[in-house]
Amino acid sequence: MKAGLSIVVPLYNEARGLARLHEQLSAVARKLSEKRDLGVEVIYVDDGSSDDTLQIARVLPAAGLDVQVVALSRNFGKEAALAAGLDHASRGAVLFMDGDGQHPPALIPTLVGHWLDGGNDVVFTAKAHRANESAFRRFGVRTFYWLLNWKTKAPIPEDAGDFRLLSPRAADALRRLPERNRFFKGLASWIGFKQFRVGYEPAERAHGTTSWSPTTLIGLSIEGLTSFSVAPLRLASMLGLLMAVIALLFGASILWETVFEGKSVPGYPSLVVGLMVLGGVQLIMIGIMGEYIGKVLSEIKARPVYFVAEHSTRTAQDRAATPARAEARTAAE
Repeated sequence: MKAGLSIVVPLYNEARGLARLHEQLSAVARKLSEKRDLGVEVIYVDDGSSDDTLQIARVLPAAGLDVQVVALSRNFGKEAALAAGLDHASRGAVLFMDGDGQHPPALIPTLVGHWLDGGNDVVFTAKAHRANESAFRRFGVRTFYWLLNWKTKAPIPEDAGDFRLLSPRAADALRRLPERNRFFKGLASWIGFKQFRVGYEPAERAHGTTSWSPTTLIGLSIEGLTSFSVAPLRLASMLGLLMAVIALLFGASILWETVFEGKSVPGYPSLVVGLMVLGGVQLIMIGIMGEYIGKVLSEIKARPVYFVAEHSTRTAQDRAATPARAEARTAAE
């Protein structure tokens, strides 16, 4: 099998737009085959969808590209689905993209060009602007990336998305990372190599509504921070030091007023306020440490990142489905 490109597409309840997306990917694959002599396969990873996504994926034609369908045993989350696609990729270079239509397939030849012609190992896309978003959301995004990149040796580009291409050696480096709690944006930057940014404007969702609510976005941000950065621990330490200094100064002022000025300092209000402030700070610190301890526990257990319930392959030559038995794989394999 000649070297080429594996396109990994995680799917979760994308039945309404999957056929259209596959048509677009097939057209792109034919173009890459003609102009670049590049063999292309697409790997659809069904992450426990509750609609007809898997049924539709099973019958998608292998027209111009090979088709793999990997069905996970339940919903493991997007990061696990990306890991499953990476494990099953067989063409060398790997391209990750979402299945909701917001990552334009027409941009794939551009990413391939920066890889083959520009010699870049990681070609990632990033939003060209956030003018259409609220000021609160823009502030939250800037704060997240500031925390994520604070004092790190491998900063993550702001606004970078999961729509990215990795060269064969970059993809192999990503496979060799053993952790179970994966944050692909961070890991793709951490591995190094020559990286290139491509600005783009995400398309509107062609169907349905996004599953990323404010609550899930906050959860993903916490997951990314605790998986890739120790900034929250550093901030907690600095906050604890600041509170200790404030408490020391406050105690010194009370001592001065009592001894040298003869004032009777009321104790109840200051005592209650001080206890509430210190108690709140301590709970925040305990929560931050708990997040990291939870990550350590998850790594120690070494459970598989995902389980495969079904795997089939159709080649562009014979278009015949080849079922494979259910298997369990880890991202470290």
